[in-house]
Amino acid sequence: MRAARGKEGASLGRPGAAALLGLLAASALLTLALHSSPGADPCWGANGARGCPRPPPALLDELSRRQRDLLRLPTSAGGHTELGPSRGGRLGCEDLSRVTGLGVVGSGFTKLVLRAALPGAGAIALKSVHPAGSDVSRCVQRHGHRAGCHRLASYKLLKEVTLLQRLDHPGVVKLHGQCYDNSLDPEIRVIAMLELGSPLEMIQLLQTPWEERFKICLSLVKLLFYLAHSPLGSIVLLDFQPRQFVMVDGNLKVTDMDDASTEELSCKEDNDCTLDFPAKSFILKCTSAGKCDGLNEKKNLFNAYRYFFTYLLPHTAPSALRPLLGDILNATGDLRYGINETLGAFEKVLHLYKSGLYLQKRLPLLKEYITLKGFRTMEMQDYKCWPSYSHLGCLLSIYNAEEAAAICNSQPQCQSFIVTQQRTWTGRPLASFRSSLTDLIPDVNAVLYIKRSAPSRERL
Repeated sequence: MRAARGKEGASLGRPGAAALLGLLAASALLTLALHSSPGADPCWGANGARGCPRPPPALLDELSRRQRDLLRLPTSAGGHTELGPSRGGRLGCEDLSRVTGLGVVGSGFTKLVLRAALPGAGAIALKSVHPAGSDVSRCVQRHGHRAGCHRLASYKLLKEVTLLQRLDHPGVVKLHGQCYDNSLDPEIRVIAMLELGSPLEMIQLLQTPWEERFKICLSLVKLLFYLAHSPLGSIVLLDFQPRQFVMVDGNLKVTDMDDASTEELSCKEDNDCTLDFPAKSFILKCTSAGKCDGLNEKKNLFNAYRYFFTYLLPHTAPSALRPLLGDILNATGDLRYGINETLGAFEKVLHLYKSGLYLQKRLPLLKEYITLKGFRTMEMQDYKCWPSYSHLGCLLSIYNAEEAAAICNSQPQCQSFIVTQQRTWTGRPLASFRSSLTDLIPDVNAVLYIKRSAPSRERL
């Protein structure tokens, strides 16, 4: 599921029928999102007084459990017992009639996500219960009560909204608002209005420069540190998969929170605290308080290791940093590190990388180059290197011109390089490496370095 900021009243705002009807008329897609079909599944009263079928006992039990799970969250956030705002979205039901440009972003077991444009808010995501999703469909097959099954799924979305209201972190997708209508009991309508993100594509990430992949992993570690120490207690992401995350302006954010849990596993002995994964199992300590020590935190951390770190951290990393990255992989893969130690290790790597302390001492190489300040060569397709910041040539992150000279010397095609004012997220400049010289163009923000041995240097 994709997308993520929130506010309404204590009841999340209850729109009138006119607001919902206006919304339904706006788009067939939104009709699907609202799944407004009370005629097909009439509501049941407290005693079935309206002649409507009540859910079977097994479904009522599931509804009660999910409602208790929902109500437990705001209570653990410091005494809040309502679904009121905590971190301020401004959008409500009345705003939905103004949305344009609707399109499907994606769907999952429980939810449907639409893209929409809203005047004054830009592009947002609308998340609602997916009436044709397997969550609702399987429930209907099991219990034969569509309205009750829709309500059961709605509780999951309400739980997600509640969590997004309480959690304030750059790695958590923002909740812009929500529409909650309980007037058509029991088939409540819930629409969350969220920050719009793009799906996380692991294959594409593997083709990006190491610095960008390290940023993804560091952002994830910072998020897991926050979840381990959140206002709600330690939060575990039970359905921890890359598909639960999106990219927003180049930043990783978790967007699916309906399967998150704040419950700490109770225990009597260490064997009660077993963490089972497909290829490994771990036994954690049972504390004197009768809780498994750090189970939520370590479950998140191992999932980060197996879904993110193993793929994104080691490949094409600077050679001097590989031993440190190997230590991180080994320690998180064996759960010898907790999230505090993992964050410290990542920050150490970041410091070495940003400061240039990872660079091996070597003889000065820039003396082999002619320096032309305030010039660059004409943009054109050139030789490629991997992974590059540009698909047209070899554009790499460098610490300084000396490192760029070492890179150029290591590449047989390279005859020159240009250091630009373009910066990466770490503040490092980008350098463009060239195999041939073209016409010079004045550029006060560039410095051109040409090998003294380059065949075309005499022309310049």
